[in-house]
Amino acid sequence: MKKIQILTFSCPDQSGIQAKVTGLMNKHNAFLTDVQSYSDKDSNKFFSRIVFFINDIEIASNDFFIEFESLAIELSMKWSIDDESRKIKTVIAVSKEGHCLNDLLYRAKYRDMPIDIVGVVSNHEVYREIVEFSGIKFHYLPIEKNTDSKKAQENEFRSIVKSSGADLIVLARYMQILSDSLASEWSGKCINIHHSFLPSFKGARPYHQAFDKGVKIIGATAHYVTGDLDEGHIIEQDVQRVSHRDSPEDLTRKGNDIESSVLSRAVRWHAEKRILINGTKTIVFN
Repeated sequence: MKKIQILTFSCPDQSGIQAKVTGLMNKHNAFLTDVQSYSDKDSNKFFSRIVFFINDIEIASNDFFIEFESLAIELSMKWSIDDESRKIKTVIAVSKEGHCLNDLLYRAKYRDMPIDIVGVVSNHEVYREIVEFSGIKFHYLPIEKNTDSKKAQENEFRSIVKSSGADLIVLARYMQILSDSLASEWSGKCINIHHSFLPSFKGARPYHQAFDKGVKIIGATAHYVTGDLDEGHIIEQDVQRVSHRDSPEDLTRKGNDIESSVLSRAVRWHAEKRILINGTKTIVFN
């Protein structure tokens, strides 16, 4: 039976890495449909993504995995092999702005976005109706303006994510800062959309900041969440030209469209195993 797999790996760079990997795969009659790699001189690391299939993989997989594990040890490799058809279980968090949420709901249902949205968390009830209409569980987690309430709310958030079996958290304009512990726990598995072209205009009201500065370009940034606010590994960015005629409301409207497309690309690339972390940067095979 044909089962398409995705191999991603990184390791210290040296000559012959890809030859050893593909040679082993060829030995097991793997058919490679896409091979991408990158050698980074600054970090001296090698990165690769290989899409392949082996006929009757259930029969062949044991020997293949045993030999690949041995090769991975030899090359000091960090690696994973994932089923291409598996949709990533995802929890989306949102506050009062729903354009990114709506876009992901639509793409997951109608545009083959490879995610399974297993819940939506919000500190407001604005989007309960549309989420439940989509057949997805809505979790209303209000927050009062004190530290204890914030801690209790985040603990409940953490519990919901764990019980749902989620592999990915998407902060789709969720206007709450995650604690260092939660950010660390979900390192490389939590994507945020920042409504600005980072590193410019961090924090709140970036479009108003941009308007006050008279910028000619606005943008959006999707990045992995870390304990440092808006400092995580950047996955994707995009921009649009604006002019002195644009009001803060115009900038916000145009920016919302950029945010939705940037976040959707980042989520898709993560789900398709196209992103590898390289120090403070990302390698994105697209």
